[in-house]
Amino acid sequence: MTLALFDLDNTLISGDSDNLWGEFLVEQGLVDPVVYGARNEAFYEDYKRGELDVYAYLEFVALALNDIPAENRDSLRQQFFDEKIKPIMLPKAQAVIEKHRAEGHTLMVITATSSFITAPIVERLDVELLLAPELECLDGCFTGGVVGVPTFQEGKVTRLQEWLESSGETMEGAYFYSDSHNDIPLLAKVDRPVAVDPDEKLLAYATEHNIEVMSLR
Repeated sequence: MTLALFDLDNTLISGDSDNLWGEFLVEQGLVDPVVYGARNEAFYEDYKRGELDVYAYLEFVALALNDIPAENRDSLRQQFFDEKIKPIMLPKAQAVIEKHRAEGHTLMVITATSSFITAPIVERLDVELLLAPELECLDGCFTGGVVGVPTFQEGKVTRLQEWLESSGETMEGAYFYSDSHNDIPLLAKVDRPVAVDPDEKLLAYATEHNIEVMSLR
């Protein structure tokens, strides 16, 4: 069955859920506004340049969760969704998802943002399959580690290949929609890459390789 793969941040939503989560924690007074806020922004700038240390960033995200009582995490995440994600959801993105669903395609979001943050968003998009970094959690405490390979840059290709081997699916005719030059490794692997509201580096790549460019904004 044909795969329709989607990046999430700045592709299906008009913002970066990872960065917004950090800003939300600062606004809620749950982290140091100066130290945490500065590191959150620095990591985001590294990401945009393609220089993110994904393991260091996921450790940063995970350890901050330990400051939130386990019983409060779900309600806080719901508040985050309502306040930060709902306003940046894109009707045109949902329409593209529904088009692929109507054509019988297998839908998957593959994102570098942790599943803790993205699972509720992907559920609201009504996409069943999600490949995202899994934060290691032991006895309700996040260790700062990651289970398996993070789905970032080449890691998206690695994790997708693992899923293909376990599911029996293939990449034949696959689509992949993304905004970011960080996703060029996977865009180069699919038959039907689509650059969605692309950053400057991805736009240059798309132009050079005659890749479809579209806007969902």
